[in-house]
Amino acid sequence: MDRLWSPWRAAYVENANDRPDLDADESIFSHLVRQDNDRENLILWRGEQVFVIMNLHPYNNGHLLILPYRVVAEYDALTDAERSALAQAANRCVKWLRKALHPEGFNMGINVGRAAGAGIPEHLHMHVVPRWSGDTNFMPTTGQTKVIPESLNDTYAKIRAVIEADPDA
Repeated sequence: MDRLWSPWRAAYVENANDRPDLDADESIFSHLVRQDNDRENLILWRGEQVFVIMNLHPYNNGHLLILPYRVVAEYDALTDAERSALAQAANRCVKWLRKALHPEGFNMGINVGRAAGAGIPEHLHMHVVPRWSGDTNFMPTTGQTKVIPESLNDTYAKIRAVIEADPDA
């Protein structure tokens, strides 16, 4: 099996919640969602149980995160309503991304716990990553740089336009 090492992400993962403006019982995600500045915070959609935010450090354009409002670390600690809302939001995200960015595929999943790769393990979140043929190349391995071909603001605008036109896609 080939491995792609990304040691440059270690500093981000280790310090993701090291923010002096965070309350002791909140994650960076709950900090952002309690503010009233969705565009700046890259929050695309707010449902009753969960919300969708763009990943500030995306693997690809349109890398979305779906989170329950409640800070919960374990999948089996989610309520039935939260689990259902997570699945329904994932479906919406796929539809929005198909319309806005036209990906050829998706990686979707949840990393539960730091050992499983969760960068912010105390606040469970689902990743929805759009994929295109050829979206990986030599840059991350040799240049320690991931090429993201579009700004977060431009991608945000494209996805928000789709959401505003049809929130249920």
